Amino acid sequence: MGKAASGEEMPKESQDPETKSRNKTAKELATIRRRRTQDNKSFLSSKEDYVLFAGIAYGGVFAILLFAMSSGMLGNTTSIDHEASNTFLDIGGECEEITDEPWLHIFPDNDRELFSIAGHNLPEGIAVLNFTILEKHAENNFTLVSSEETTRAVAGEGETAAGRASHRATYSELEAGHYEVTLRITVYNDSDIQNATIIEGGEQISKAISFEIEEKEKSFDFLPFVSSDIIRDIRITDSGDRSCWGVQDLGDWGYLLMGAELGGGRETAMLTGGSAGIPAWWMAFISLSLSVISLMVLYPITYKVYHQEADDMLSRSHITRLVEDTIINTASRLQIDVDWELYKIEPRELSIDIMVPYQNTDGTFSDNRDVRAEVLREILDEFAIFRVFKPVQLTVRTIGNGHAADFDSGVGIGSAGSEAEQAEQDYTSFFSELHTLSVVEDEVRDSLDLFFTRRNDVNLEGAVVTSDDRVIFVSVIYYPTQRFAFFRFKKTTDEIQDELYQYISQRNSDLLGSQELIVKTRNQVSTLADRSGAGRIEHSGADDERVVAIAKQDGLGGKMLQTKFIGNALSTVEYMANEKRDFINRWGFWGLIAFVWIPFMASGVLVGAMLGLLSRMNFMRVLFATGLGGVAASITWAYTAEGIVKVMHQYKLEAVIPLVIIVFVMLAVFHMRSTKMRRQTELFEDTLLDNFHADVQAKYGGN
Repeated sequence: MGKAASGEEMPKESQDPETKSRNKTAKELATIRRRRTQDNKSFLSSKEDYVLFAGIAYGGVFAILLFAMSSGMLGNTTSIDHEASNTFLDIGGECEEITDEPWLHIFPDNDRELFSIAGHNLPEGIAVLNFTILEKHAENNFTLVSSEETTRAVAGEGETAAGRASHRATYSELEAGHYEVTLRITVYNDSDIQNATIIEGGEQISKAISFEIEEKEKSFDFLPFVSSDIIRDIRITDSGDRSCWGVQDLGDWGYLLMGAELGGGRETAMLTGGSAGIPAWWMAFISLSLSVISLMVLYPITYKVYHQEADDMLSRSHITRLVEDTIINTASRLQIDVDWELYKIEPRELSIDIMVPYQNTDGTFSDNRDVRAEVLREILDEFAIFRVFKPVQLTVRTIGNGHAADFDSGVGIGSAGSEAEQAEQDYTSFFSELHTLSVVEDEVRDSLDLFFTRRNDVNLEGAVVTSDDRVIFVSVIYYPTQRFAFFRFKKTTDEIQDELYQYISQRNSDLLGSQELIVKTRNQVSTLADRSGAGRIEHSGADDERVVAIAKQDGLGGKMLQTKFIGNALSTVEYMANEKRDFINRWGFWGLIAFVWIPFMASGVLVGAMLGLLSRMNFMRVLFATGLGGVAASITWAYTAEGIVKVMHQYKLEAVIPLVIIVFVMLAVFHMRSTKMRRQTELFEDTLLDNFHADVQAKYGGN
């Protein structure tokens, strides 16, 4: 018994280290596969789900709030702005609260040299706006410069722009000096002002502000691309207490600020709102809300798609074993012989390169293109299960004597890769079977014609039918009849192939006998991405047929991240993160704060979160860092917008700033393009591929 027991233990002890390692790797893969396939977590089962839910909820509340404010559902009270002006949220001091009484608003547009003037809370009727500009001299003497009067219809409650009348008046003809502008509004009951009467609540109200116009020479006017025009700058010297903003007006400006930020960045929104006198706390709230929505909705979706727990991440040995097992199964199904001596796989930081040399056998009925698509599809399906979304560069090469088989014409199909001894031919048997085979082929061709004639969704472009005593091989190329079939035709090649196989089998069941029917179909407009089921394909260049494929990601979030635009951008950001991984790992938390804060761009929140994700930083740590940076950026711009405008005009930087922005944009574009080119060069590096072809050449000669 003891001897037998020791004999049973001997095989385990005699296993070489490589075999033990492969068995261990296989067990680990099976464990990870079991976790991945049985992991059916419900919603709100992890922290990122709660963040996503909170982001969606906040986005909904924010949208409802803006709609209710701008539509007048909450009235047009100024108490909210008045209360905020008495706190630390408003550094400009207490605003003048206005309940239901009419009030006026005047602010300048320096670029177009216009005054925007408006009356609010006016009663329904015809408003007469009188706009007067006086030039101020010494000892408070004034001279009338211009006077303008216009009428505007005031809408009633519940209508668009209810209670408001607005106008724009130019000051472009004024010379440098000190001025005072006065706006007076009276509301009448009829457009015939001479015979009309003032309606109740429409008595004249007025507001005056003092301003100064300065004329200065441009800085850097000695440069050839900077004109020497005179800059005109307007500065409000005494506007009195700020009128509190109503809820409806804040709601309207909320949409304008969002559009400005999404279109031109956070700084554009803040400068636009600052020039119009929008309170800083409201500008900061709108900007922060956009950051919160983008960060708490898009970042968790991206995190759920890309993040992997440490125990589920595949090592180099895991990937190698997984690919080998997949190729073995696919080769068995396609009946091809893989030359494992020349087979190569190289899991790199940027991609996974796989080279598969194979030889056709008597049972091989797929050409090199189909073999490549099938092998790639099986590998990507496995990678999708294990959440490996690295680009896969697969090279498949036919070797041996069967490499010249043409699966479109049928020449060479069914020939073995090894040289078989030629048996003496029995020509009597040959001619007796020739007629039978010809009849079978004709019947199969008739079946093909009928199959495609009776369908209106596909046309037959070409077909080859060959047979011998073992198999009947049918190769078909079809073309969908739908317009824009590349996007709209939903039936897969496998579905058409199965339908055609069933039709031929049922119609010719009495003729097939012991022969095996093999049907191969190809969609003329299909691509490698269609045949392999890849989520995304990248090409090396216009004159190079090499491509890399990425496994398909499930769900709406995965599909969105694999669109061409977002996928290319994400790949470039990932490459940048890999280049700067040491720096990000060292300065990640503070680096993310600085990245989001310093650029002063709304997109910095999401891009910073992506950098943190690719650097495998903790989810909440990334969320906190990017959120803190976004808060700092929004508050910084909201409370310094007015001061920044004044500094820009004081130092006469109006002409230089657009040039600087253009330079920085060009540098950013150049940096992104150069990064993308470096990634492409590294991704499609030739050394391993050249070595593979050299090894094949050395072993098989010119094949």
